[in-house]
Amino acid sequence: MSNRVIVAGVGMLPFVKPGAAAPYNEMGAEAVRLALGDAGLSYAAVQQAYVGWVYGDSTAGQAALYKVGLSGIPVVNVNNNCSTGSSALFLARQAVQSGAVDCALALGFEQMMPGALSAMFGDRPGPLDDFLDVANESFAGAEAVPMALRLFGGAGYEYQQKYGAKDETFAKVREKASRHALHNERAIFRKALSVEDVLQSPKMFLNLTRHQCCPPSSGAAAAIICSEDFARKHGLDARIRIAGQAMTTDRPSTFTERSLIKAVGADMTKEAAESVYRQAGVGPEDVDVVELHDCFTTNEIITYEGLGLCTEGEAEKFVWDEDNTYGGKVVTNPSGGLLSKGHPLGATGLGQCAEIVWQLRGTAGMRQVEGARIGLQHNLGLGGACVVTMYERAE
Repeated sequence: MSNRVIVAGVGMLPFVKPGAAAPYNEMGAEAVRLALGDAGLSYAAVQQAYVGWVYGDSTAGQAALYKVGLSGIPVVNVNNNCSTGSSALFLARQAVQSGAVDCALALGFEQMMPGALSAMFGDRPGPLDDFLDVANESFAGAEAVPMALRLFGGAGYEYQQKYGAKDETFAKVREKASRHALHNERAIFRKALSVEDVLQSPKMFLNLTRHQCCPPSSGAAAAIICSEDFARKHGLDARIRIAGQAMTTDRPSTFTERSLIKAVGADMTKEAAESVYRQAGVGPEDVDVVELHDCFTTNEIITYEGLGLCTEGEAEKFVWDEDNTYGGKVVTNPSGGLLSKGHPLGATGLGQCAEIVWQLRGTAGMRQVEGARIGLQHNLGLGGACVVTMYERAE
């Protein structure tokens, strides 16, 4: 990555329960205003916009941005399941780094409905059908289980069978998330939970309980991406750079190995992370803070290993040694993650971006990771796409 790309401003609305938020277009517009205000720019300075959302009608991105301004710029709508927000960020970064534009906007929002995720169209093949086949052949009666729960619950069970991880280990991930979210005013859940609380919540599928599943939520977040020259010319804060970024999609192993760990993106994560470490010239041991895709506790466990934060099969030790929290090797999901902060699909990746930027600026308040200089973001969408982004603070 020869041309330095700056995250000049970020904005994020609190994530809330479905029905408790403003309409998507109002949320999106407000997130953009917050990001522009944070950067100290007017909307007229933005040359392209990439807008992510999953559940909505076509050109929803324009509907949100038209409330900010009618500047005639290209608006590209992005839908990549749960990695949608980071996919918008990927495109904005790519546009700036290539020199196509000097300043781009990445926006993500979601106005979700209550309940588990489900297919919207029953009259055509589903994009996840091949993934679900792996789960359906692994567990009797799996067809009756909501699709995301089926896949990630099955992946966690497979991990337990392979490495002997205890139920309590997954519950401890949720306990950590709830503890971190206590200090995040934008999180949907801000109540501390014990391991026992998590395990005693209703069983959902296999060993997953309700508290180990992220909640459907609504929200919006945005980022202003620009070149270093543009930042200097406009007197912007140029401290936070994107040092590396990669997007991966599935390879044959996702399906040929009939492994649910593979089906939920473990190989995509590993490949993207390795690419980003090469680009940035750093390793996982250098990372201070991570925002990763903990849609279920099971995926956080799997992702530790995919990102190289610990070696294969060692996630349980990583958790119980508390190397995933303050005072350990690397603080994971100081925001509370998807489990406690919430998961409005289109907004999630840009909410993660905002948290990393605040951490590297040193403005994260009570959840600040002391001395944070290098941050890593991981955002995963089944079907599939994984985006891993490395941020660094200039000295």
